Amino acid sequence: MTNGWLEMKSKDQQDLVWLTADEAAEYLKVKTRTLLLWVRQGKIKGHILSGSVRHVWRFRRADLDATLESPSVRPEERMV
Repeated sequence: MTNGWLEMKSKDQQDLVWLTADEAAEYLKVKTRTLLLWVRQGKIKGHILSGSVRHVWRFRRADLDATLESPSVRPEERMV
């Protein structure tokens, strides 16, 4: 489910948009559980808004894009 208003904004404005965990997972085309696992593993930058036991997470689109642009395997880990 995409947000029509998000598609109408410029790229700079879209990068400043905060996404919920469900929206961020949809943007990355993964399940919400996978996204939250990646956050706990430090693979994706997330921001905790509240909660001590059950956290409320928000994600910046720019942070998600940066994750997508970085290599999935570090050069020293590649097999030759």
